[in-house]
Amino acid sequence: MDLDRNSLNSIDLTENALAVLRKRYLKKNEAGEAIEEPIEMFRRVAGNIAEGELAFKEGEEAKAACEEWEGKFLRMMLQRKFMPNSPTLMNAGRELQQLSACFVLPVEDSIDGIYNTLKHQAIIHKSGGGTGFAFSRLRPKNDIVKSTMGVSSGPVSFMAIYDASTDKIKQGGTRRGANMGILRVDHPDIEEFITCKKDNDQINNFNISVAITDAFMEAVEKDEDFDLVNPRNEEVVKTVRARELFRKIVEGAWLNGEPGVVFIDRINADNPTPQFEIESTNPCSEAHLPPYDSCNLGSINLDRFVRNAHASMADEIPGESTLDWDDLRETVHTAVRFLDNVIEQNNYPLPEIEKMSKGNRRIGLGVMGFADVLIKLGITYDSEEGLAFAEKVMKFIDDEAWEASRNLAKERGVFANYEGSRHEERGDRVRNATVTTIAPTGTISMIAGCSGGIEPLFAVAFMRRQADMEMPDVNPEFVRLARERGFYSEELMKKVAEHGSVRDIEEVPEDVRSVWVTSHDITPEWHVRMQAAFQKYTSMGISKTINLPNEATPKDVEDAYRLAYSLGCKGIAVYRDGSREEQVLSTGKTQAGVQPGTEVEKEYVSLAEARNGRPRTLTGVTKKLQTGHGPLYVTMNDDEFGPRECFIVLGKPGGTAAAFSDALGRMISLAEKHGAKPAEIVHQLRGIQDGHPAGFGPNAILSVPDGVAKAMAENYLVEEDPAEKEKLPVIGACPECGSGLTRQEGCVVCHSCGYSKCS
Repeated sequence: MDLDRNSLNSIDLTENALAVLRKRYLKKNEAGEAIEEPIEMFRRVAGNIAEGELAFKEGEEAKAACEEWEGKFLRMMLQRKFMPNSPTLMNAGRELQQLSACFVLPVEDSIDGIYNTLKHQAIIHKSGGGTGFAFSRLRPKNDIVKSTMGVSSGPVSFMAIYDASTDKIKQGGTRRGANMGILRVDHPDIEEFITCKKDNDQINNFNISVAITDAFMEAVEKDEDFDLVNPRNEEVVKTVRARELFRKIVEGAWLNGEPGVVFIDRINADNPTPQFEIESTNPCSEAHLPPYDSCNLGSINLDRFVRNAHASMADEIPGESTLDWDDLRETVHTAVRFLDNVIEQNNYPLPEIEKMSKGNRRIGLGVMGFADVLIKLGITYDSEEGLAFAEKVMKFIDDEAWEASRNLAKERGVFANYEGSRHEERGDRVRNATVTTIAPTGTISMIAGCSGGIEPLFAVAFMRRQADMEMPDVNPEFVRLARERGFYSEELMKKVAEHGSVRDIEEVPEDVRSVWVTSHDITPEWHVRMQAAFQKYTSMGISKTINLPNEATPKDVEDAYRLAYSLGCKGIAVYRDGSREEQVLSTGKTQAGVQPGTEVEKEYVSLAEARNGRPRTLTGVTKKLQTGHGPLYVTMNDDEFGPRECFIVLGKPGGTAAAFSDALGRMISLAEKHGAKPAEIVHQLRGIQDGHPAGFGPNAILSVPDGVAKAMAENYLVEEDPAEKEKLPVIGACPECGSGLTRQEGCVVCHSCGYSKCS
């Protein structure tokens, strides 16, 4: 249903969407206050991208085309059928005008090449983009450097330099950039690369993935030896047992989710421009790009195309008649034109990037809201019906996107690097080398009001922090259904929020439980199979997290990797719940379920070792209390592993009480660095008296230590409630609101405030 002209002056957004827009997307003045309304942002973007028509038309025809497509682009966004990636929403029509999400840069085997790329990385991060690198061309550690008669320090050492640079440069002035580091599995330094992030205090601004070849997977399958080759001279440096090396990759992923893997031969087999070899990907692995290429992304909100939900369960493929395919077709064609215009309107950070981006004209149209659609159509995510529906939807979008690209080629010409491409081999005249990919949609899905990407629901409900309270935030569609079916109650909603999932809540009808599934209800096998279903009809790759339960074994990770390879996936990223915390919170050398002396056991490090060096920025809260010695300020800061430090300040500086308060804060910080739990500290401090109480009854503060205990209990111990243990695991504190971060869509996101590291 089209919007009428009057409707173009408004948009229906949730409070969460408005908060995200105000925080990250709308224009701000020097005081950081939003000076743009959401409708003005969408008008700014639609108008700017429509100006891409001017590159292909002149005079009145160009003016008319701009007006026509501005209206269509605006309607598409206001109806929340499509959202471009974050850089386009933020920067289109503004001074920066950098519209790409990510880039891949080459790393050549020379000091000049390495440091030229370092400079280019800084320029890109300053403009708001993420970067991907392959370090596979660098000679291995201790290899000869003839110009100095010295030896090379190897790829991992240069990754650390790139990582340090990232720490110093904030993206668009707001946050640090994201990187992908890739090394081929046949590189002599591959074992050092696999373990370079095991301590979690190095190379923290990188995701890392091993580029796995078909030859390696064949050697693993046959249990054969495998050669590691010096890229400088192609000489074999070492021969290893393939399965042993594969085991080390698997164990790294089991320990903390890294490294991921990309199947590099499969990626290049599908590379539409083989004249430009692909060695790396963007930070979340869904955009496979040759050096200096960029990805221009946008996602269709499938939820906006559902018609007559629950009406066609008897169809051969459930939901077939309940998706508006004509409307979806029109939106795909409009979105492809939008993204092709982005290529024209983009202000590229480097001339090399502009040349390659305009030469290949890669676009990545993806989807979001997939889980919402399945629920409305009554299709279970982890089922054969779910896989069939996924293939049907993505094939339709991919087919229509290519048809739209062919239409644009007739109007505007084929992409500049068409000659020598696989499209030329097939005689398929298209405007774009690629048309589809499935990228993270963390914040744009919040704006669109739908589930992220192709992931299952993060949770049916969860406890959202509001000021100093936590309130249940329940999926509104679930609330509507519960009321309609008569099983709604406030108590049930709170119970659902405490658990996150409804799969084991008997008060919820069984047919509802089977459809309302969350990421952690689904087995790894079904996660991989769903990724593979979408990969069949996607030009590039897919950003998705394969969630494993905490009790999963390295064998489970290996099985997921093997399944992904056998089903045609182009890469895979797994995350075992709580693994990152477990790895560093093990203060000894053994862990429950790990046999002493095994390779896995040797990977554990202490929390204090992992926290080697304080980050420049930590998040936290300060609480003020009144004591018998005056006002007390207790500041509690957290890092990605939990409580990190405590500062205790009495209102009046100087004196013995102030000195003891400062000393108490230092000792608490030291204890927290080594893993002391808030509950343990509170237990030790609560009830200490010094003869100068403040207040009466149970709220009385008996001393400075007692006041610190009360502040810590208020801030932390709500998390110790038994119900909290049923919540989905977090992997750190959100840098913007302090709530828990989770891993989803191959990225790190906060479901409380909308922060996303990737989008």
